[in-house]
Amino acid sequence: MAKSSSEPRDEVNAPLAHGALTLPLVTIDDYNNELRDKDGFVGDNANKKTFQMKLDDWRKRVRKVGDDPIGKTATAKLSKKKIDAFLKGDDMEAAALVMGAVEDFAQDFADVIGKFLKDKRWVKTERIVVGGGFRQSRFGELTIARTMVILKAAGIDVEVVPIVHHPDEAGLIGAVHLMPRWMFKGHEAILAVDIGGTNVRAGVVKFGKDDVPNFADASVWESAIWRHADDEPSRTATIERLAAMLEDLIGKAEKANLKPAPIIGIACPGIIKADGSIERGGQNLPGGNWESDSFNLPAALMKAIPEIGDDSTFVMMHNDAVVQGLSQIPFMTDVSRWAVLTIGTGLGNAHFTNRETTKAR
Repeated sequence: MAKSSSEPRDEVNAPLAHGALTLPLVTIDDYNNELRDKDGFVGDNANKKTFQMKLDDWRKRVRKVGDDPIGKTATAKLSKKKIDAFLKGDDMEAAALVMGAVEDFAQDFADVIGKFLKDKRWVKTERIVVGGGFRQSRFGELTIARTMVILKAAGIDVEVVPIVHHPDEAGLIGAVHLMPRWMFKGHEAILAVDIGGTNVRAGVVKFGKDDVPNFADASVWESAIWRHADDEPSRTATIERLAAMLEDLIGKAEKANLKPAPIIGIACPGIIKADGSIERGGQNLPGGNWESDSFNLPAALMKAIPEIGDDSTFVMMHNDAVVQGLSQIPFMTDVSRWAVLTIGTGLGNAHFTNRETTKAR
């Protein structure tokens, strides 16, 4: 859970620190909130596995009296694309099965959101953005819409909307908001990394012209993904592979005459301390022991890539749900207090308040 911050609100004077609560355009009110109720972690009721359990339950009940219209494939092995195909297909019974899971999950998700909104750091939330892999599907979008309807029917006036960028890209694009814009002067792009429990993504985020407010034109110019879960690498091997991915991207950018700033933004699970170490929450990262007092990811990456172009490498790291949420800043100028929930292996979360500079920049 985020700690209280004594950082100055002035962007110019705000210290550059990993996991900072005061950023150029927003204040982070809360992140990695480990909210609990009598049954355990509240977020456990709204993740990828929970939806699979809902769908599997419907299939089991149908099989007691007839054939399963979805077939024999185990629910856990159904891809998002396959579930969407059932939803959009001609077999109405298969579509109805998926809709049953959507309804059940939306009811639970609405309950989870209601509990978050009772936290004092989440009061007066105007909009909640939903990211993570679950969002990138038709059944995910329907669930998000149904959740908002359930909340409004219960008298809770909050928008619940899908994140604008593809979740895989949002976790990279948000990195441009970790530092003040003056740090990018003379450059059109930065390098970004998103490290998760299954994949490592690295990309070149191009943000274009200086006169576009809030990096609204930021996009992923080139990216690479490594499914480390298939390889089960050590922590050291993970850093080496990540460094190689970044070196390859740097080479491609320079070949295209796109000189990136000597900056790497990192999105990583857990509570991120000011020195770049991980306080807790990194237990699913490859190789284990990322929370060790003797390990520092930003320092390890700067050692692996000491220079970008002619300049020394600078690395800035924050929580992965925070970074994914930051990608939404250009679309949040009409609200003041907002949040992000990322549905994946777990439920990532962060809450933001726009600073006075958000609309002007």
